[in-house]
Amino acid sequence: MKFVVTGGAGFIGSHIAKSLINEGHKVTIIDNLNTGKIENLKEILNQVDFVKGDIRDIELLKNKLKDVDGVFHEAALASVQESFSKIKEYTDVNVGGTENILKLAKEFGFKVVYASSSSIYGNPVKIPIEEDDPKNPINPYAQTKLDDENLATKYAQNGVRVIGLRYFNVFGERQSQTYAGVIKKFVKKVRNNEPPIINGDGQQTRDFVYVGDVVQANILAMKSNVDHGFFNIGTNSTITVLELANLIIDSFGLSLKPVHGPELPGDVKITKADISRAQKMLNWQPKTRIEEWLKSTITAKTNLDLITD
Repeated sequence: MKFVVTGGAGFIGSHIAKSLINEGHKVTIIDNLNTGKIENLKEILNQVDFVKGDIRDIELLKNKLKDVDGVFHEAALASVQESFSKIKEYTDVNVGGTENILKLAKEFGFKVVYASSSSIYGNPVKIPIEEDDPKNPINPYAQTKLDDENLATKYAQNGVRVIGLRYFNVFGERQSQTYAGVIKKFVKKVRNNEPPIINGDGQQTRDFVYVGDVVQANILAMKSNVDHGFFNIGTNSTITVLELANLIIDSFGLSLKPVHGPELPGDVKITKADISRAQKMLNWQPKTRIEEWLKSTITAKTNLDLITD
């Protein structure tokens, strides 16, 4: 089959592209390399059609999407902090770019699986968070993701097959600063024998989900008979930011003490996914726990550069 991965040189997109290649599919990657990196594709670059381009360029998209079976739409601006100062750009890329994909899905008939975000819930009314719980975005980035969902619902009502995956805190090899970036920051500091810096008291809870499990969620969603819906992609387990910092310190065998800094604006306090809908409808199950992955990666000193570079 033939697929396009937007943002395919980024953290999650590059993993999706590699998995599709391994399954024998034809893959086109569209990425403007704003945050994506060509080196993320070094293992598969000669096996994909790489296009340096922007999802706001509707003519480019039309040319590349006219005869595909599906689009994995990962391209987005994804920094919560940056979104406060670049609201228009975030809206243009995240909302305008996504609508371009949906318009062409309506025209050409391909299925879309795209990256939504748990940030749309804001500070949740209850834990674990279910998909039908209230949406209360507390930063501009989250608002663009909620706007995308409203667009997806509108286009689905007009026959477009589109699934939104609400990623919780994604971690893993080729970790980016914007997805679960706290891991990258902590490992980088501790690796240099420096104390990690925690924003706030460290009691914020996070539901970290491994990038390989996120890839499987995407592929299962594309292959599924589900035409439209939104799914939490997390683990239904949590760790506090302070526990995470201490876990990384312990895994390096050091006795550092985290340093506390000011809270970040727009930072969600508590998050934990109810994943029963994805388990039932997509037959998806996360397999990798962050505690085990961090310990084995740090202890074996494997892939450390892929976290910190």
